[in-house]
Amino acid sequence: MSTSKLLRGTFILTAGVMISRLLGLFYVIPFYHLVGERGGALYGYGYVPYQIFLSLATAGLPVAVSKFVSKYNALEEYRVGYTLFRSGLVLMLASGVASWLILYGLAPVLAPHVIDAETNVNSVDDVVAVIRAVSFALIIVPMMSLIRGFFQGHESMGPTALSQVVEQIVRIVFLLGACYVILRIWDGSIVTAVSAATFAAFVGAVGGLLVLVVYWWKRRPYLRSLLERDRGEVSVSLPAMYKELLLSSIPFVFVGLSMSLYQLIDQFTFNHAMAAAGLGNISEHAYSVFNMWAQKLVIIPVTLATSFSLALIPTITKAHVEQNRKALRQYLNQTFQVLMFLTMPAVIGMAVLAGPMYSSFYSYDPLGEQVLRWYAPAAILYALFSVTAAIMQGINQQRFTVISLAAGLLVKLSLNTRLIMEWETVGAIVATMAGYFVSVAFNLWVIQRYTRYRYRFVLRRTVFMAILTALMSLAVMAVSALVGRWIDYRDGTVESVLVAAIGAAAGAAVYLFLSIRSGLFSALFGDRFAFWRRKKEKKAVS
Repeated sequence: MSTSKLLRGTFILTAGVMISRLLGLFYVIPFYHLVGERGGALYGYGYVPYQIFLSLATAGLPVAVSKFVSKYNALEEYRVGYTLFRSGLVLMLASGVASWLILYGLAPVLAPHVIDAETNVNSVDDVVAVIRAVSFALIIVPMMSLIRGFFQGHESMGPTALSQVVEQIVRIVFLLGACYVILRIWDGSIVTAVSAATFAAFVGAVGGLLVLVVYWWKRRPYLRSLLERDRGEVSVSLPAMYKELLLSSIPFVFVGLSMSLYQLIDQFTFNHAMAAAGLGNISEHAYSVFNMWAQKLVIIPVTLATSFSLALIPTITKAHVEQNRKALRQYLNQTFQVLMFLTMPAVIGMAVLAGPMYSSFYSYDPLGEQVLRWYAPAAILYALFSVTAAIMQGINQQRFTVISLAAGLLVKLSLNTRLIMEWETVGAIVATMAGYFVSVAFNLWVIQRYTRYRYRFVLRRTVFMAILTALMSLAVMAVSALVGRWIDYRDGTVESVLVAAIGAAAGAAVYLFLSIRSGLFSALFGDRFAFWRRKKEKKAVS
């Protein structure tokens, strides 16, 4: 594969992912104003178990098929990959249908563990309806994911990118349209509207699958020509291949499930703990703020930072395989520094601007402001967990990710109810951060043990970044206080957007200026602003 083709494919796939994620972020604004806090809680009750069942149904097979198809295509053994793909389609259809039936049947069992019937606004029957509505997507999504993996194995990223965007657009249009019609035109119930919103996952999957079918039909002659050129010198047993695929993919399945598993613990404990603390009447409002609306905002810096940092993982793998410790140390230094450079100011700035940020997307809510302020720093731990897990993959120690995730979940489970009863919603956030902290600490220890990497340099740089972030925060607070004399973000969406935008722009400008003048920016990304230093030197000479 040529370098230009590789870069083009990577760009197309990355663009598709980013467009899908941006669409998935901004649709929550009109969705929130349609269904409110009660609808947000219901939506979360349905989506968390769906995401877990989806990960278990696919078991990492689409990514593994992509790698195997690419591997055997390079050997001109095209039939091996095609055979795996055909059997994988049957397996994904079977696992999807089985997962749908199990989740559909388990809905009445799961719902009572979510709702406190005496205090919560939503009922057990409401939760059952929403879980069953979203479960239908499990029939299609695993099979669609496998087809995407097959195309990616053939170095064709366009089908995956376009199908992801179309899937997201169809899902959002159906979701918002159905909610609007049910609530505003038919004067229907919130439960019916949210059930339609979760069923939109199935409708969107149909749209994405149709795109892939069109691509398949157009490329069928080309795929047949590859089979005719097959060398036929390699014979691979499907059971042996699946055994290898599943053993290598299990750790990544658990890593992908990490956030959903933490949310599942909250789903089963939050309402009951709040009711035990005498706060059952506000627990669903707090749950939706924490696990639905604020979480959407916290995930933004995680996505951007990890995407940039994970681009360095292939070089880490190469250095480890070649036992080039000097290069490995440099790449690890770069990865951790870039991650902290991008994530730390973003999440601390979000915490400082929690009020106008939350109000910009939704509406003014004192609880939303408090939750976002406490929750935003958790993004640093989320990003570190994702990147350290990827590094462990690069050094072939991915088996430890299961142990670190299990340890973190155990901490979360042991602390959650106790802390919620003590500190309400903030207690759930603290329990989540404690769990992720244990997982990240364990991952860092594994990396240090198997690479002999020392963290001293990164720690010094992180402390320096923290100082710059603190200075940036002071500037943001000063600007926000000044703007607040004329604009009150609590007055409406426009005012909130203005305060948030001005504060964020001031913070970004200060942080970028300080990082460039201190030389930190050039140390991480190259000497792109050397002309500033040259101007400074000229002034000093004159």
